[in-house]
Formats: sequence, structure tokens, C-alpha cells
Amino acid sequence: MESRNLTMEGFVLLGLSEKPNLRIPLFSFFMTAYGICILGNALISALILTQNQLHTPMYMLLGNLSLVDVWLASITVPKALSGLLSRNNDISFHGCFLQLFFFHAVGNMDSFLLAIMALDRYAAICQPLRYSTIMSKRMCICLIASSWLIVCLHSTLFTIMTSTLPFCFSIVHHFFCDVPALLMISCIDTTDRQLVVFIEGSLIVMGPMLFILGSYTLIIRAVLKLRTSCGRRRTFSTCSSHLTVVIIFYSSVIFMYFRPSSLYSPVYDRVVSVTYSVLTPMLNPFIYSLRNKEVKAAVKRVIQFKGNEGERWTQKGESPTNI
Repeated sequence: MESRNLTMEGFVLLGLSEKPNLRIPLFSFFMTAYGICILGNALISALILTQNQLHTPMYMLLGNLSLVDVWLASITVPKALSGLLSRNNDISFHGCFLQLFFFHAVGNMDSFLLAIMALDRYAAICQPLRYSTIMSKRMCICLIASSWLIVCLHSTLFTIMTSTLPFCFSIVHHFFCDVPALLMISCIDTTDRQLVVFIEGSLIVMGPMLFILGSYTLIIRAVLKLRTSCGRRRTFSTCSSHLTVVIIFYSSVIFMYFRPSSLYSPVYDRVVSVTYSVLTPMLNPFIYSLRNKEVKAAVKRVIQFKGNEGERWTQKGESPTNI
């Protein structure tokens, strides 16, 4: 094919699947997942806003994580659903790179929030006497604001680096505009840009991940020094939900962005992208609800207040405030 620059003509997203018979099942699945993501994260946010027991730094961070998760899913899912329903997967040049910018900014903000939450757990478990100083409201706001500045600068670099490429093909083998898929359709050798993605991306993604690993190394050391197994279990339980989210998020991101370009596979990459852009934002509220006693207790207090579950708790002889 003759090389031609399609930069100003926009792109065609290949979508989630090229098989017509999968359009309706995929639409149903993603519509359901997106709806659950919105409702679940909205519930978490509402609980944190209305329940005084959750007005702590950890839950302020969790509320921010819920908002970021909704935003992350909203960047890609509505366009993918529109393509499945209308079979129109066209996206303008500016729309494509606006999507890329927000996806990388918001996706990396997810990573930074997980790191700040790890700091909160470290302070609560390893430095309890200094917790109010380390995780003060002012410190939390500064950490969140600084994180937004860093991820926006990172995303700006990726967007400029990719948008200035000459493109020979208009079909993007993905369901949204992302760096690896766009590099594959460039007319020129993109080895230098792939190197930048690997090095700079490693700093942005691996930095928070290494901080989380370091925090939990210190937490585990502190927990193992506790004399009672009950104390160790209780302390580990406060970290289990956060660790679960960290493992799911980072395993998919590392596979997607930190591997040789020769291993790039459009099909597998679309599946992995679904994991961290759709499934993880959907699952996070349930992971925190099911594995966090304070969130479970808050949910049960709300239900009991409305009178919907009062009789069931009475029959079981349990109180939602004693869980």
C-alpha cells in the first residue's frame, strides 16, 4: 500500500470484535458491566459522603478512587458501546488523542491513588502515633493534587509523541485510541518512541508500584511482630481489599505496556485492556465492600435505617454495627 498521511482524516476503531454475531452479546456484557461500575462506585461515594464513620483519610482516598474508576470506564466504554450498536467506529483525529490523553491521565491517577492508600495503611499500622500528622487532610490534598499534575504531564508527553506521527493506515486494532495500537499503524520506525514509552512509562507506573511493595514490606514486618494471631489477622484484614485491587490492576497494566513490541497481539491486548479499563473499575467497589468491615457495616446501617433488612438482622441475632 502506498504510504499516505491520514493524520487529519481521523481513524476507524476496529472495536471489540470483528465477528458480527458477537456484537449483541458484547454489547449486553459491556452495558451491564458499565452500569454496575457506575452504580457500585456511586454507592461507595455516597456512603463516604453520608457516613461520619467513613470521614477518614483512607475513605477520602477511596472516594477519589471511585470517581476515578467511573471516569476511567467512561472514557472508553460509551464509544465502544456506540460502535457495537451502530457499527460506526469512526473517531476524529482530535477525538482520538483526547481519548488517549484522558485515558493515560486517569489510568495513572488510579495507580497513584493506590500508592497513597498504601502510605495511609503504613502510617496507620507502623506509625500510629504520627498517623494524624502523616495523613492530615492538608497532606492528602497535596498528595492528590501533585499526583494529578504528574499524570497530566505524563499524558501530555504520550499524546504529543503519538499525535505527531505520520500514519499510513486509518484502522486502529483496538476499541479505543491507545499508544501501542497507534504506533503499529505509523509510517515510520517507532523504536525511539517505544523506548520512551518503556522508560518514562516505567517510572510513572513502576514508581507507585515499588512504593506500594515497600510499604507492604514494612507493614508485614510490623504485623509479624504482633504477639497474637488474632491481632495479625485483624491487621492483615484491613489491607486485604487494597492488596487485591493492586494485584488485579498492576498485573494487567504490566502485561499491556511492558513487553517487547514483537509480542503485540491485537486480540490479547483488547482482552487485557478490558480487564483494567472496564472490569477493575467495576470490581473495585465490591472488593472494598466485601472485604472491608467498615464499609460493610456502613452499608448495613443504611439498609437498617431504611427498614429493609431490620427483621433479618433481628432473626439472626446480629447487629450491623458489630461486624
